[in-house]
Amino acid sequence: MLLRLKEDLARSFYLLETEKEGWSVRELDRQINSLLFERVALHKNKEEVLELAEKGQQARNAQEVVKDPYVFEFLGLEQIDSETELEEKIITHLKRFLLEMGKGFMFVSRQQKITIEDEHFYTDLVLYHRQLRCFVIIELKIGKLTHQDLGQLQMYVHYYDRTVRQLGENPTIGILLCADKKEAIVKYTLPEDNKQIFASQYRLYLPDKKELAGRLKKILQKEEKKQ
Repeated sequence: MLLRLKEDLARSFYLLETEKEGWSVRELDRQINSLLFERVALHKNKEEVLELAEKGQQARNAQEVVKDPYVFEFLGLEQIDSETELEEKIITHLKRFLLEMGKGFMFVSRQQKITIEDEHFYTDLVLYHRQLRCFVIIELKIGKLTHQDLGQLQMYVHYYDRTVRQLGENPTIGILLCADKKEAIVKYTLPEDNKQIFASQYRLYLPDKKELAGRLKKILQKEEKKQ
């Protein structure tokens, strides 16, 4: 299966990840078809892409563990009518969801209650990342991403940092999984030095290989011109 891959960097990456994670043939096939290498590499510069192929995925900070997009084809949905339906499907396929999230993620809870004075709020999903030693709050959005969605997630993150996080743990990460987002909304809602809140799209189908490969190629060519 690995020998069928034409791209040397991708082949090296999948070889390393299979060895480290103990993937079965079925899981390796799924990761290749979901274009894990291209998805992880999209937001890296040329040197980081080469490091990805030489060392596999690293977990040194939040930027290295958050993907965009995530692929949820295993949910078996063509469309989603509500955030509740999406959450229920994720819980049903929790093992595969955690595999898609990546190495180090562990499930903590769903619909965890947060009480601030006399108001109650409920987080969609709470995970914990072993390597980063921090909580990860995930909010689900089936429609367009809004600045209010990011603001609410930011409040949850601040609450966890100030009331739940213990000594020795790192700042909480927030990931807003949405079907549609505008980069400008994310850019102007979050602080310029933001390292905790992320907005990532999810797809209910496997990504187009030509599209992602083309985007990655343009990024690498752009990096070469800079040098």
